[in-house]
Amino acid sequence: MQTRSLLSSLAIATAVLASACSTTGMSQSDPGAERHAINANVDSSLSKLYAQVPGSRELVAKAKGVLVFPSVVSAGLVVGASYGKGALRNGAQSAGYYSTAGGAVGLLAGAESKSVFVLFMTQDAYDKFTASQGWTAGVDASVTLVNVGADGSVDTRTVQPEVSSLVLNNGGLMANLSIDGTKFTKLEL
Repeated sequence: MQTRSLLSSLAIATAVLASACSTTGMSQSDPGAERHAINANVDSSLSKLYAQVPGSRELVAKAKGVLVFPSVVSAGLVVGASYGKGALRNGAQSAGYYSTAGGAVGLLAGAESKSVFVLFMTQDAYDKFTASQGWTAGVDASVTLVNVGADGSVDTRTVQPEVSSLVLNNGGLMANLSIDGTKFTKLEL
């Protein structure tokens, strides 16, 4: 009976994610349109981050590159999954396009969408990421969630790790969240 419940939960999570991923309006046969849509969503997500989180613009400016996923959709019931597409930014230019996927088992119920920002703070970390075709947070590099002050701001002086992350939902920055185990894969667009 537990196996049937687990399989039902996995089927629900897969159906929700498939539905979310198919509603993007982007045609698989038009990579130019997909790149354009991803870039527009990345620009919008960065603007939202800068407006909502004091100090974030300075932090992103210090990074050698930032991987931006404007909408990572997570869904599940006991077993969950997440998926999103984004771009690696080096300054104002996109240096590549990536997908992110992850899974989880535990006390999960429902669905959510969040923006994920992965900041490569050193040239070595950025180079290792760009040289790979697939990269897993917590395996290929340790990723630290950026601490947020009581006023909702980030202190750019305290960010020391090679790779840091920020996660933004509709309510602002999310705390105590790990992206360890999340897989990032280069898209050929």
